[in-house]
Amino acid sequence: MMPSDFKPMVTIGAGAYEVRIHVEGEWRVIYVAKFADAVYVLHAFPKTTQKTSKADIDLAARRYKQIGG
Repeated sequence: MMPSDFKPMVTIGAGAYEVRIHVEGEWRVIYVAKFADAVYVLHAFPKTTQKTSKADIDLAARRYKQIGG
């Protein structure tokens, strides 16, 4: 089952998604669930601008590579 407010994050890697959370401000969680053994949360952060920062994307991409994505 997919979240109701999400988008694929192809710049991070295949199977990576960003979930948008609208509680007490704006929050984002970038995760990957393509592996049989686990769902990996790559990064979670408050969203302060309309565009996701390069630093947030780069951090999630590095973590994606660390898990063998």
